[in-house]
Amino acid sequence: MVMKSLLGGALAAAIGLGAVGASAEDDPRHRWKMHSAFGSKVAILGPAGVRVAENITAISKDTIRVKFFEPGALVPGVQYYDPVSSGSIDSAWGSPGYHMGQNTAYGFFTAVPFGPGFGEYNSWMFYGGGHEIFQEMMGKDNIHARICGMIPPETSGWFREEVKSIADLKGIKMRFFGLGARVMEKIGVSTQLLAGGDIYPALELGSIDATEFAMPSIDETLGFYQIAKYNYFPGWHQPSSFGELLVNADKWNKLNDWQKSVVNIVCDANIMQEYVDGEQQQGAALNRMKNDHGVNIRSWSDEDLAVLEEKWIEVANEEAAANPDFKRVWEHYSAYREEQKEWRSRGYLK
Repeated sequence: MVMKSLLGGALAAAIGLGAVGASAEDDPRHRWKMHSAFGSKVAILGPAGVRVAENITAISKDTIRVKFFEPGALVPGVQYYDPVSSGSIDSAWGSPGYHMGQNTAYGFFTAVPFGPGFGEYNSWMFYGGGHEIFQEMMGKDNIHARICGMIPPETSGWFREEVKSIADLKGIKMRFFGLGARVMEKIGVSTQLLAGGDIYPALELGSIDATEFAMPSIDETLGFYQIAKYNYFPGWHQPSSFGELLVNADKWNKLNDWQKSVVNIVCDANIMQEYVDGEQQQGAALNRMKNDHGVNIRSWSDEDLAVLEEKWIEVANEEAAANPDFKRVWEHYSAYREEQKEWRSRGYLK
């Protein structure tokens, strides 16, 4: 009930903004089709996209009517960057990490291997300058970008057989996401990026040997446990992960100030709601994995994690040398983390 009260306050504030501006009858009407990278039935991620669309519609008093579309209805699941840029679709719900083909620096705006959790990541994004860089980069491609959600730590992989150490991963084919995929390639894994709905068939057919996607309750909805009985933790590649709402910049610029505020406040509220929804679901889901689905829960050794972290630094330095945008974001992000280091080490329990 506390969560609902907090969100209610945020949404009431959005409605209140309308009271000091023009009435809803005077506001321009907008109709957006919103592609989603996640199916509406995929736990946490799908319902969050539906919620964002419904809340923008309701709180804008139907002056921005957003219609949620399932993956594939408008464009393929993760292939929405160019369609939003061109205006062939109005908006999209997804993850910045899906656009690393356009620019590897976009990986920083979803999840950073061995990176920060909820508090520090949000502070860098919204008070440390990260969001401004994100918007500037996407703005060059006629996209208005808005961080609009966040999920807790993920698991780091589903495997058919027990993995004794990361050395055993060399040569396997694995679905992997974001900056973490570059790290896995460093240890000899052949990675590919698949949309959530494409992973189970690929596992079943043997097109991939292993996968990661999200956290227990989300992965449960996708059925990975039916094929791969070993699930590994922690999710070193995604200690916390942001989601995005992308809007074609021409469509965004047609909104008035009040309407833009509605979108921003809906996204701010959704970041908290999606995160705590994710936290709440994982205990029961992990118990079901062990007790009902026969999943073997495993953890990487400290030695394996140390190797992965070392490889991540190698990846970051190599990408920074090759991509000026990556270098800029890596240095900005690293400087912020260094500034927070004393607080991080003293302010929190180990």
